[in-house]
Amino acid sequence: MPAEGRQRIDKWLFFSRAVKSRSLAAKLAQMGRVRINGEKTSQAADSVKPGDVLTITLDRRILVYKVLLPGSRRGPADEARLLYEDLSPAPAPKDPALPDALVPVRDAGSGRPTKRERRQIDKLHER
Repeated sequence: MPAEGRQRIDKWLFFSRAVKSRSLAAKLAQMGRVRINGEKTSQAADSVKPGDVLTITLDRRILVYKVLLPGSRRGPADEARLLYEDLSPAPAPKDPALPDALVPVRDAGSGRPTKRERRQIDKLHER
């Protein structure tokens, strides 16, 4: 039986709502995408205790959590936030001069025709 106050990393990640499923949490741990106090995990059965710092590498972000409590269930988000302290770095501020998505520019007459142009072409072929 594990020591009091310790919990499997996959369960804790699931209870803290860092990931959507326990099987996904286990895969993250096995792939080495979770670090406990700076050391890579290799098993989902590695345990965490209050005071441990977890670094979780997800697709587009890195989460840094300090474990405050072991979880008992996957409850609502407000309850899950009590399990950790978020130490994640703030995302880099976006430059207001750059738009989020650049609109592609196409010179008139190049590339595929638009619907309007296609209808005009069809009209010409009917004559």
